[in-house]
Amino acid sequence: MTTPLPISLFHFLLLIAAVCFAICHANSNVRCIHSEREALLKFKNDLIDPSNSLSSWMEGGDCCEWSGVVCHNSTGHVHKLHLAAPLSPYEQSALRGKINPSLLELEHLSFLDLSNNNFSSIHIPKFLGMLVNLMYLNLSFARFQGEIPHNLGNLTKLQYLDLRSNERGDIKATSLQWISGLSSLQYLDLSESDLSKATNWLQVTFKHPSLLELHLSNCDLEDDPSSISVNSSKSLLVLDLSGNSLSSVSKSIFSLHGLVSIDLRSCSLEGTIPDYFGNISFLEVLDLSLNHLNSSIPNSLYSLNHLRFLDLSYNEIEQDISEILQGLSRCCLGSLDSLNMESNQLSGHLTDQLGQFKNLAYLSLALNKIFGPIPLSIGELSSLYFFDVSENQLSGQIPLSIGELSSLKFFDVTDNQLNGTFPPCFGQLESLEILQFGYNLLEGVVLETHFSNLTRLTYLFGSQNMLRFEPNSSWIPPFQCQNLYLGHWHLGPKFPQWLKFQKKLSYLDISDARISDFVPTWFLNLPTQFYYLNLSCNQLTGGISYLNVTTTIDLSANRFTGPLPRVLSTLGMLILSNNSFSGSLFELVCNSSLTGMSALFIDTNLLTGEIPDCWKYWEYFSYLNLANNSLTGKIPPTLGYTNPCMLNLRNNSMFGELPSTLQNSSRLLMLDLSENHFSGSVPAWIGDKLSKLVVLSLRSNNFDGHIPRKICDLQFLQILDLAHNNISGVIPKCFNNLSAMVTTNKTNSKFSSWYFVDSLIYLKELLVLKGREDEYGTTLGLVTSMDLSVNRLKRAIPKEIGSLVGLLSLNFSGNLLTGNIPDNIGNMKLMESLDLSMNRLNGEIPPSFSKLNFLNHFNVSYNNLTGQIPTSTQLQSFENLSYVGNHLCGPPLTKNCTSKSIPTNGANNGRNSEGSKVNWLYVSIILGFVMGFWGVVAPLFFIRYWRIAYYRKLDHIYGKLYGFWATICM
Repeated sequence: MTTPLPISLFHFLLLIAAVCFAICHANSNVRCIHSEREALLKFKNDLIDPSNSLSSWMEGGDCCEWSGVVCHNSTGHVHKLHLAAPLSPYEQSALRGKINPSLLELEHLSFLDLSNNNFSSIHIPKFLGMLVNLMYLNLSFARFQGEIPHNLGNLTKLQYLDLRSNERGDIKATSLQWISGLSSLQYLDLSESDLSKATNWLQVTFKHPSLLELHLSNCDLEDDPSSISVNSSKSLLVLDLSGNSLSSVSKSIFSLHGLVSIDLRSCSLEGTIPDYFGNISFLEVLDLSLNHLNSSIPNSLYSLNHLRFLDLSYNEIEQDISEILQGLSRCCLGSLDSLNMESNQLSGHLTDQLGQFKNLAYLSLALNKIFGPIPLSIGELSSLYFFDVSENQLSGQIPLSIGELSSLKFFDVTDNQLNGTFPPCFGQLESLEILQFGYNLLEGVVLETHFSNLTRLTYLFGSQNMLRFEPNSSWIPPFQCQNLYLGHWHLGPKFPQWLKFQKKLSYLDISDARISDFVPTWFLNLPTQFYYLNLSCNQLTGGISYLNVTTTIDLSANRFTGPLPRVLSTLGMLILSNNSFSGSLFELVCNSSLTGMSALFIDTNLLTGEIPDCWKYWEYFSYLNLANNSLTGKIPPTLGYTNPCMLNLRNNSMFGELPSTLQNSSRLLMLDLSENHFSGSVPAWIGDKLSKLVVLSLRSNNFDGHIPRKICDLQFLQILDLAHNNISGVIPKCFNNLSAMVTTNKTNSKFSSWYFVDSLIYLKELLVLKGREDEYGTTLGLVTSMDLSVNRLKRAIPKEIGSLVGLLSLNFSGNLLTGNIPDNIGNMKLMESLDLSMNRLNGEIPPSFSKLNFLNHFNVSYNNLTGQIPTSTQLQSFENLSYVGNHLCGPPLTKNCTSKSIPTNGANNGRNSEGSKVNWLYVSIILGFVMGFWGVVAPLFFIRYWRIAYYRKLDHIYGKLYGFWATICM
């Protein structure tokens, strides 16, 4: 029981409370000092305030009530200025102008925050170093420029200093010695400053007696080879040196035994992880991501008993993941809450030990080589909110224990080999916001219950599985997704009705979903404005009048009809390939508001008319594909000024010479004008101005003249197709300068930048290789071919062609070529297709052709070739039609050669040891006949008594035979 207070003491306490209330009330009514109000007004007058955030700063007002101003309760002196601009909307709210020195009249100012403003035209004022009572100074992201004033070192009371820059190098310092004067400093952030010349950074900062946090991220710091003695090693707790070029961890860091956080992200660190980290026993946060560290995690790291956060992502660490989990379990089983080892070379499989890390909240092991199943024990990670094992080699089913992760917000198993069904337990994850399981082998039916409690879901990526989803027509999803990717699901045949309830959709992919329907009107009128829309590879029909999409549209491979749809002026990519859109290009191309369009694919449709000459508005244009339509007319001159990377007008009815304005298209990688009626000579400027060309196809046109030698300057050319024209002259000897055809190293590098957002499309090319026409897409960058067939080229094949050892396909058929086939073509060992048919070539097939072990298409028919077909595995595997129309013999032909020449082989290039071409069989027959005949006849002819004896003998034999036959007959 509480003892009551005496009455007298009670009254005394009431009196004290009343006095305190009076004092506090009095302080709250203290008005600001006149001189300080005037100083603030002067300060305001030099500022530009676009959002009128200082509207309360008025003449005669109480400055202690002004926005951002804080006065001392008892004295009325201004001691804090909170003038940081809100991050959004930045441009409308950021203060600009100048910093008036009138701030010096605020002698009691201890706190100044001007962060996030825009003082881009001025340096940090030197007079700030005279505000001797400042304890807090924040000028971060305020766009100051120039040298950091050294007199800031006079602020002996300053505890917090933040000078982070917006852009790297906006502010700089040649020395940091001034920091030594900040004797009370506890927090320092100079991130994004240029400190490349401040060689004393390590000595000054690491020796500072009171500094607790040091942030020098992206400051152009370099290795300091010196190992200094740190006097106050116990003071520094947080060290951030990320984004510098250190290459190795300075040993001085390991002397800071009191550190609890080290950030060395993106420091170009190489080699192994140093053992010394184990000496920093209180370490809780270690970030070594985005470096070039290799080998495995040292055992010393497993002694950090306080470790909470470990990020080794984007390195080259090679280790079994089970070993890492085993090691971490020895030190921080109860403390570790974040583990990121994304993008390394980890292998092995996840073990049930994973479930023992009870406090683990963040786990990312994406982009490794981990295999096996996801362990059931994952359901024991009750704190887990982020789980990413995408792009590994995981297999098996997604465990049902996932449904026990009540805190899970992010789940990503994309691009693995997971199979089985999509588990219904996901419907229990009420906190789930991002769900990604695309590019696996999941199959079966998805029910409405799979999404029953996913009220917070905003991102769903399930594309490229074999799942079927047909909810009730009245189903209303519990979620409002912003990103929805269900490509390759079975959603049809009707257009999904439940999409009408998704009011926040920005990204939608329901491609290849077996939908056979019209696009409903309600879908085209959804209140949401799509950023990305992909309805490709369905059987959608009807017309599309208008699409409310801001950036990317893909309606390819459907059955849409009618005129081209109207689009927003912001659209960057329009893909309508493989439909039945008809009409003219005029309204689309001549829309002057479409200034941001970068890619237009309307190939394989029913477009007619000419290509309009109004491309001058398309400033950012890169890719145009209008192949397989019925377009006529000439190439419009303004198209050349767009400087595209790809131009494909294949298989139309266009004519005329190539416009000279195409010389301006210096970025062109692919130029395909094949199967039209273009005429004139092949322009020499193609080789001079279009130096980046990788694919050049002028096939099936009416080009004439000679092949210009300038073509030989195209160092990146991999595909050259001039077939089926009227080109005459000779094959240029300088073709051996085509570097991309000479090299055998196929890297696909020139085509790697051709992929668009979300790998939506890639460039394709229809090539005639191996005697047939095929479309090459993802492997296009690996193909090298030259086709000059069906022209009027004459004279011999230059031996320089044999230098093109990187060629996979060579076709010179249907010309007027003469002479022997160059022997060094046999050095083109990667060759898969070789066609020299229908020419006037003579001589033998070179024995070196026996080295062409990859040939799967070969044709030398209808020439004047003679001799035996060289013996090899490949050459004897082709049909007789490959050799018909010549004078060849030997397998695979039925015509046998009449000599027993020594078989062709690669060791002696098909020649016998004597190197003679004389057929000694015929010689021996003739000599035998001559010797035998004249050995008998000559003596009879020249010796008379031999001749008489010879005939008497014959007469005697005749008489006996006559008597013998006469007796028999009787």
